Parts: sequence; structure tokens; C-alpha cells
Amino acid sequence: MSEAEFAAPVREPEFSATGVRIERWPRSLTTAGQVLVEGGTLALLTSYGRVIDSAPVRAVRVGRPWFAGGADSAVATVNGTRYRLTLSGSGRGRDDRALTGRLLEVLRKTGGGPG
Repeated sequence: MSEAEFAAPVREPEFSATGVRIERWPRSLTTAGQVLVEGGTLALLTSYGRVIDSAPVRAVRVGRPWFAGGADSAVATVNGTRYRLTLSGSGRGRDDRALTGRLLEVLRKTGGGPG
């Protein structure tokens, strides 16, 4: 058998967004981070790829914030810590709301509960 036959298949992540502002009240952790949902795990990463926090999707709670802050934001509780995620696709409001909605949908489909 060739080496290619032994290699694991390359899977696309269920969700990936870059340029995400990740905040843990009262401070911002990164303004250009990444949210990645892959293999049943949600990971919050810095712009350099360092893991801020990660957990199995079934243990993550996520929803839209009840406070003022725009439709491009989500609040995620990961390992008991609340993070505010501001997803900015192209900088245009409608695209940002769609990206946030897609994250919420992917997390709910893969087992994450509502916040």
C-alpha cells in the first residue's frame, strides 16, 4: 500500500471564522482571533493560533447577547467562562449577522445548547 492510502482523509471544519473579536469581560483577549468548530470541538484561538479555550461542543452554551451590542455578536460559555464573540465577515452588517447565525446553527446542530 502507498503512503497516501494510510493518510487520514482531510476534513473541512464545520465552521471557521477569522477576524473575530474575543472578549472575556471586562477585557478584550484578541481583536483578530479565530472560532473553529471541528470534530465536535469548539476552539477559540488568538490571531497567532494559540488556544484561548476549547471544549466539546456538547459542553458549550451559546446564544445572542440580550444586552445592546449588535446582531454580529454571540455569547459563548466554554468551560464555565463567558466569552463575547464579535464576528466580522466583511465589515458589512448583513454579512456579519449571517456569519453569527451560521455559528449558532452549527453549534446547535452539533450538540451545543442555547445560552
